[in-house]
Amino acid sequence: MTGARILVVDDDPGVRFALSELIAARELEAITAASGAEALAQLDGIDVVVTDFAMPGMDGLELLEAIHAHDAALPVILITAHGSERTAVRAMKHGAYDYLAKPFDNDEVAAAIDRALETRRLRLDARERALEQTTGIRIVGTSPAMRRTIETALKVASRDVTVLVRGETGTGKELFARLLHAHSHRARGPLVTFNSAAVPAELAEAELFGHAKGAFTGAVGDHPGYFLQARGGTLVLDEVGELPLGVQGKLLRVLQEHEVQPLGTTRVEKIDVRVVAATHRDLAAEVKAGRFREDLYYRLAVVELVVPPLRERPGDIALLAREFARKYSERFGLGHVVQLSDDLIALLEHERWPGNVRELENTIARVVAMTTERLVGPAALASPTGDGANAGRGPTFKEQVEAFERNLLASALDSSAGNQSAAARRLGMTRASLYDKMRKYGLGDTFLDRNTAESRQFSGIPRRSRGGT
Repeated sequence: MTGARILVVDDDPGVRFALSELIAARELEAITAASGAEALAQLDGIDVVVTDFAMPGMDGLELLEAIHAHDAALPVILITAHGSERTAVRAMKHGAYDYLAKPFDNDEVAAAIDRALETRRLRLDARERALEQTTGIRIVGTSPAMRRTIETALKVASRDVTVLVRGETGTGKELFARLLHAHSHRARGPLVTFNSAAVPAELAEAELFGHAKGAFTGAVGDHPGYFLQARGGTLVLDEVGELPLGVQGKLLRVLQEHEVQPLGTTRVEKIDVRVVAATHRDLAAEVKAGRFREDLYYRLAVVELVVPPLRERPGDIALLAREFARKYSERFGLGHVVQLSDDLIALLEHERWPGNVRELENTIARVVAMTTERLVGPAALASPTGDGANAGRGPTFKEQVEAFERNLLASALDSSAGNQSAAARRLGMTRASLYDKMRKYGLGDTFLDRNTAESRQFSGIPRRSRGGT
């Protein structure tokens, strides 16, 4: 789990520093805390905890119990004084993953952390499978940001509070709305979605709250409205930021009073509905701009879930791509699962994906639909130019593949601040091979090796276009 986050807890700054250096050398992120209380405030997104046992205030055993009350799947490694076998046995009985005796050996600590990370991965996979089996919902993501969002959603799902799900288009906000419903006591009730952006402003009120026949021109019959349709269940207000200000005020009243009055009637209907709102907009910014009511924002965002964009969780791209390959191989009746090569995965991981998970899914669906091979490589991402009417349109197959390769090299060099040795290691190639590729694609003047004595300046990576073209 490259990039995993390890929380080190010890009141001795020297121990915290030594463990942090060891962790960083393994390309893991170290977060430190000097006390149990400080550690509990930093648990979100943590993969493994390494904590001293004897600390002032909250000791390691008390911290272990508090951690498992927060996240039972989080492995905790306890460090005890030499000869404290009885303490170690107590810790293991209370759920510690492992224990180490001081003075500890660096290799022993590293091995324990590696084992704990693998256990963490397996526990998260098991939870994901259990979630899919009980709800039919599969949310793929092991990045810290995605895990925090999933864990928060699971915590509040059973609590009948209003939730605001915020994220860019294509991040999967609707999956979290379904997850909240499926894990609530309303799971047997209806799940109804109202798309605020798809309804004309003048009809939004009538659609949401209902109307009687003849209430306005075109009202040819009674309409119960989305709130009444969702009675006993969950109403998802998708793209709630698109609602007109007038409707926002009436929505606020409904949320406060738990009742609606359909247009054209004097009848007041009591409602029992949980509301989950979703938006791609930053509603706090919309409030400041005067486009969204502040009181409604606070009513909707009792709990706010932020679904991270795909560019902020590149480690999930391989998982998602392979899951989509499996999904569409089955859907298209291929009789086998199309495998994505490591080179293809590497290209996918270096894309920006402005359309997020939805764009990635469409890309993999197209790859699976078009291939006749069991294993596909980077060439599968290039759109064939065809012949006849299509001839001459767009870059050639060779040009597109070379563009992908050039962008991959440029991205690695940019991430390594121009250090060619570091970039070569990232790409799994020799420095000489990297240099040859740089010459081929004209990158030599753009990225100069920082390890050389050359004094020429470079202007930075050119802005690359989507798709590598």
